[in-house]
Amino acid sequence: MKKLRLPKPRLPRSRRARRRTVQTVMLGCVIALAPATWMHAVADSRVLTVAEVPAQDVAVVFGAGLWKGRPTPYLAHRLDAAAELYRTGKVKVVLVTGDNSRVEYDEPDAMRTYLTERGVPDGRIVSDYAGFDTWDSCVRAKKIFGVDRAVLVTQGFHIRRAVALCRSAGIESYGVSVAEPHDATWYYGGVREMFAAGKASLDAALTPDPRFLGAVEPGVRKALADATAASGR
Repeated sequence: MKKLRLPKPRLPRSRRARRRTVQTVMLGCVIALAPATWMHAVADSRVLTVAEVPAQDVAVVFGAGLWKGRPTPYLAHRLDAAAELYRTGKVKVVLVTGDNSRVEYDEPDAMRTYLTERGVPDGRIVSDYAGFDTWDSCVRAKKIFGVDRAVLVTQGFHIRRAVALCRSAGIESYGVSVAEPHDATWYYGGVREMFAAGKASLDAALTPDPRFLGAVEPGVRKALADATAASGR
């Protein structure tokens, strides 16, 4: 049987052609890395610890999945950090934003239950049921709930994108990076962020409306008013 021989890839022969090939590859690398560079430039100085972050009225906690109706470990750790922000007086209200696109899956209510179990009063928690992705959560926090300043709570691989997008949506944002062991989930999240950075840069540039916008909701404003009234007693 005659052995099949595949053609070998042909490299550019001239010095000029090789130089153009190298320049094209370098340009491709610059374009690929530009969104991540933008996120770091916007957010690096605003990612702090719970102890370092300046006090703001609102903390925003992004959904990260449920397991048998309860927050996944990663989401639980975000909520633990938000509860600590509340206990230490760094925030007055917690906005939980997540997916409730189907009846049997309700991230915000599971997040609310977790927080109340850890001492955050139910009246200081506001739920956004249409936070289907980071951009949607940021835009809805601004346009629907009237959030102008916030502490964002999520893992380190996601926090810079969250800060950059919320700032692009008009929210003066600081981020609290929740530490995690570098397990398979952490590495998956890091790889996912490499691809998500491109969409984030487009969202920031084009500012599309979220999947669901809806009417303005007074939940955050009312919770802040109640907190102010309670502190003045």
